[in-house]
Amino acid sequence: MEVVLGTVNSNLEQLATNPSFAAQWVSANVVPYHPALKLRYVSAGNEVIPGPLAQHVLGATENLDNALKSSGIDNVCVSTATSFVSIGESFPPSAGEFADESKPFMAPIIEFLAENDYPLLVNVYPYFAYKSNPDRIDLDYALGNPGRIFVADGRLRYRSLFDAMVDAMYAAAEKVHVGKVRMVVTETGWPSAGDRVATMKNAKAYVNNAAARAGGSDAGTPRRPGIETETYLFALFNEDLKPEGEERNFGMFWPDFTEVYHVDFPQYFN
Repeated sequence: MEVVLGTVNSNLEQLATNPSFAAQWVSANVVPYHPALKLRYVSAGNEVIPGPLAQHVLGATENLDNALKSSGIDNVCVSTATSFVSIGESFPPSAGEFADESKPFMAPIIEFLAENDYPLLVNVYPYFAYKSNPDRIDLDYALGNPGRIFVADGRLRYRSLFDAMVDAMYAAAEKVHVGKVRMVVTETGWPSAGDRVATMKNAKAYVNNAAARAGGSDAGTPRRPGIETETYLFALFNEDLKPEGEERNFGMFWPDFTEVYHVDFPQYFN
């Protein structure tokens, strides 16, 4: 099992301003478990751009990267997990652009990632996009159900909102840096309860579509055909300690290990 390890957001300022703190963090959280732990990525914070902690993300990624390399761990990518809120324009996908309040922070981060051949970690939720605009987004498009083309963007054709959102991220990254940065989707999912579109049927459809897409032969996006979109499903378990509503119902399993709904993972994953 490969692991994505994230720092807590409250540590970002110290990680950015104090290289010794970054070295201590790596010594405490990575070195004792290396190489037995198959660490794939380290994420400097989660969904802090835009926001008051955004100014610390670049420094934190640089210091963590240096600390890992100083410890002899040079095969781990350092990035940050970014939500779609960082995007200001997303339709059509080729018009994707970071929001004005995000761009000053995202531009140097994208440059750092491109120089090191590291991916940008993105959290992509068609559920929230559909929920905020159900009159303009087709439910089948949001769920990724196989079927017709919903969006034509020049020569590119989109059958799923997931692909469109990922490609909007690609377009935004290209607008701030000429190098190509790969996108890794560190969170995507659909809740099975909590509001009128958070249903068992919709959650099962979305997650099964996502699993089939990631494990299929055509796993890229229209903007990046043939390049697999590495994708992590959120979440394994329903979080029963969260307040009532959709946020506690993203899991594929109940806390007692019984299925909320069945997911047919392709042979690709076995």
